[in-house]
Amino acid sequence: MTVAKIEDSDARSNFNRRMLFRAAGLAALAGLAACATVLPTGEGAGVSASAVGTLAGIRASAGLGPLLPDPQLEQAALQQSGYMARGGRMTHTTGWGKGLASRVRGNGIAGAAAENIAAGRFDEQKLFDIWMHSAGHRRNMLDPRFTRFGLAYVRDGRDSALRYWSLVLGR
Repeated sequence: MTVAKIEDSDARSNFNRRMLFRAAGLAALAGLAACATVLPTGEGAGVSASAVGTLAGIRASAGLGPLLPDPQLEQAALQQSGYMARGGRMTHTTGWGKGLASRVRGNGIAGAAAENIAAGRFDEQKLFDIWMHSAGHRRNMLDPRFTRFGLAYVRDGRDSALRYWSLVLGR
């Protein structure tokens, strides 16, 4: 065998190994995807912006100024909504014992904060109606210390009509 034929043979061998590794990697990913539980899909981007008017009206009725949407608070809300959707239940903590205070700190937020959560097959308007008829949730939304908020929901991966909502309020 000549030197050129040996080099050509080595190149084909390396190419075949690369293709084999790629195929094995893709097969492993496909296997993981097939074994995974149904994951929720998130609807975090822009949800806070759609609630500005509703929250402004709620607060104006109590003589308070509006709340500004905040991306860090929205991220904290999205994290909690995602956790609840994955677990299929409403809770203020995660399975690792991580609550609102640690989520807020983890998103670079300092100061007082509060959280409203809900789960159901309803839209944003109904959500705020429910919270306004709950003393604790209403108190959070009307707390004069708060100036910013983040709202998010994540749909349940098994029932797309079911949403897990989180509202995080802060200064």
